[in-house]
Amino acid sequence: MLEARNLTCQRGERELFTALSFHVETGQVFQIHGPNGSGKTTLLRVLAGLTLPFEGQVLWSGSEVTRGARRDREAYARALCYIGHANGVKSELTPIENLRVWQALYEPSDESRLDEALFEVGLAGLEAVLSGTLSAGQRRRVALARLLVTDARLWLLDEPFTALDQEAIHWVEGRIGAHAANGGLVLFTSHQPAHLPSPVLELSLGESTG
Repeated sequence: MLEARNLTCQRGERELFTALSFHVETGQVFQIHGPNGSGKTTLLRVLAGLTLPFEGQVLWSGSEVTRGARRDREAYARALCYIGHANGVKSELTPIENLRVWQALYEPSDESRLDEALFEVGLAGLEAVLSGTLSAGQRRRVALARLLVTDARLWLLDEPFTALDQEAIHWVEGRIGAHAANGGLVLFTSHQPAHLPSPVLELSLGESTG
């Protein structure tokens, strides 16, 4: 289970959200709503351990991972896959090299999954081209292929449908639904409705004042 307890985050002098608490259990999907500036991306970064909250805690399976013991934070990092609004794809590397670098952060690595992942996201034949030559949609597919090369239980996805055509959006929706059905946990932000085969819980952040 992923649990947020009394999270408060600020941007400059403005509070994005305060005393925010929720939990996500095995098999659940959370869609985070809110206007631009309401803190959706900040919340995902806090949950991913990339940003510290002003106040509050994040717990994974009962252990605090915000400022907790190093072993708990490392175990949590191996349990999650975070894909931000920016793709995090290095232009000077090929798609398969990007995935190889990403997979190396996890144990064990499995080289055989890299080609399979790129085939599934529609990039067969482009494994060895420089990622900087790909279209925006293709680079997004490289980023999303990370979901297929590890066994991370928790997916944190910031606007996963950005730059994708309708076919690719359907694929992402199907993958989210399948991950939850297999006991995974998913939190994602999106400006558009998601059509998933399983019920989606919703978390709405407050109106922006900026």
